[in-house]
Amino acid sequence: MASRLLERYKSEIKAVLETEFPKNKTLTAKVEKVVISVGAGEAMKDSKLMQNIQDTISLIAGQKAVKVIAKKSVAGFKVREGYPVGIKVTLRGEQMYAFLDKLCSVALPRVKDFRGLNRNGFDGYGNFNFGLEEQLMFPEVVYDDIIKTHGMNIAIATSADNDAEAFRLLELVGVPFSKGRA
Repeated sequence: MASRLLERYKSEIKAVLETEFPKNKTLTAKVEKVVISVGAGEAMKDSKLMQNIQDTISLIAGQKAVKVIAKKSVAGFKVREGYPVGIKVTLRGEQMYAFLDKLCSVALPRVKDFRGLNRNGFDGYGNFNFGLEEQLMFPEVVYDDIIKTHGMNIAIATSADNDAEAFRLLELVGVPFSKGRA
């Protein structure tokens, strides 16, 4: 069964984008992948906490998260080669659309005093990045199972050529942006 957001993209959103940004139909902007990442910080040395973060992100994403390992030592950050420095998961296809739908319609409205995502998160190449301060806004996360609350970074990569096209795509998908000017 296809995600309802994927069905909406195919039936409505793609047609709107084709009229607003006329070009070859195969070049119509679409979401390519979503990357959820968490920096380890002080959890680097605590394997139990790292495992808890990995389990939480896997639960949120619906796909197994992987540990990111340091490739070289950095004395200033007290990191040795081979230490786990973070957790990440890359979502594509059905799971990506299911996660975006859950993020926009369930999780973000549960954030306290939420006024929309900052429009300055675009990188100039049609990709959007933003951070969340804690994982408790997702309905799958059980408060009693959390050892320590942590934030996460979410990167949405699109096939759009510029930020205006990517903004319109994400706006049609349902990403809630702040009302103020960028």
